[in-house]
Amino acid sequence: MTDPKQPVKLLVLPGDGIGPEVVREVGRIIAWLEKNRGLTFELTEDLVGGASLAEYGVPIRDEVIEKAWAADAVLFGSVGDPKWGHVGFDKRPEVAILKLRQELGLFANLRPAKVFDALVDSSTLKPDVVRGLDIMIVRETVGGIYFGNPRGIETLPDGSKRGINTEVYTTSEIQRVARVAFDLARKRDNRVCSVEKCNVMESGLLWKEVVTDVHAREFADVELSHMLADNCAMQLVRNPRQFDVLVTGNLFGDILSDLASMLTGSLGMLPSATLGAEQADGRRPALYEPIHGSAPDIAGQGIANPIAQILSFAMLLRYSLNMQAEADMIEQAVSNVLASGLRTADIMAEGMARVGTSVMGEAIVRELDKLQAS
Repeated sequence: MTDPKQPVKLLVLPGDGIGPEVVREVGRIIAWLEKNRGLTFELTEDLVGGASLAEYGVPIRDEVIEKAWAADAVLFGSVGDPKWGHVGFDKRPEVAILKLRQELGLFANLRPAKVFDALVDSSTLKPDVVRGLDIMIVRETVGGIYFGNPRGIETLPDGSKRGINTEVYTTSEIQRVARVAFDLARKRDNRVCSVEKCNVMESGLLWKEVVTDVHAREFADVELSHMLADNCAMQLVRNPRQFDVLVTGNLFGDILSDLASMLTGSLGMLPSATLGAEQADGRRPALYEPIHGSAPDIAGQGIANPIAQILSFAMLLRYSLNMQAEADMIEQAVSNVLASGLRTADIMAEGMARVGTSVMGEAIVRELDKLQAS
């Protein structure tokens, strides 16, 4: 736990597109916490993604990685812009987040999919399917097909080309992310579903064996089930409330968490945390970001939904700083504002009041004032 008497050191990386706009609204929350909760934040801001490419010619600099190591946590906006479509694969804006995960050893991505009561009708699924939904997807993020070797594009003797990516997982990589999932389950409904493709992939077979072993040795009190990834995708839209915690590899986690996001009605609603291993000094590197992209088509218009970014900050308070009360207040403030009828364009419904990014942020701060006074 971070000492509340010491400044909380945050590295803020707004990124591209709507990233700076939604991160700005978190600044309002931070100012409120300093004024009303006796906290002090030491903020350092830097460039990543397309913004870094424009300034430095690379999506992320080594100096930024060093700052991330020195911080208590990293608050990340979003990266990506079509204007960088011509650069090499290793210069894409998205390399910034991949390199941060790899260099800091951020191996466990936590993606909650929770349906607020006020947004039940925003989902494309029937209300009785999603009402009360609250699941957590734990995705491994530094292994699997995104990082495995060999990889690349090669030219064959006949002049045609072949693209190669390799799915690789080791025992230790699977063990550590499984432990995160089981630990989380103990704080929730005590159920974990492990997802892979053991029927056609050797890496999936190893995944299932290792998760089963970790469960038997360390978490026998937690209910464990297994499911093939394609079936899991079907079950998420058929009966999503059957799940509590899902744990899976990098590729399947990427796909399934985006699928789960639409159960809630909008990508603009969902936060995430990516955690590393605890260090010798007791700190644990961590990065917090919304799962939506940079949305360059609406950047600068002031209409982006800041809630996923604000809820990502609430996760930062909860998982990196152990500030449960403050995290609960922010989540409750968001819920109350939605219940009042305010909506950004992505979650707009008939009879609701459409507002922009800054008005939504201001409304959440006003709700924090009410919660503090009650």
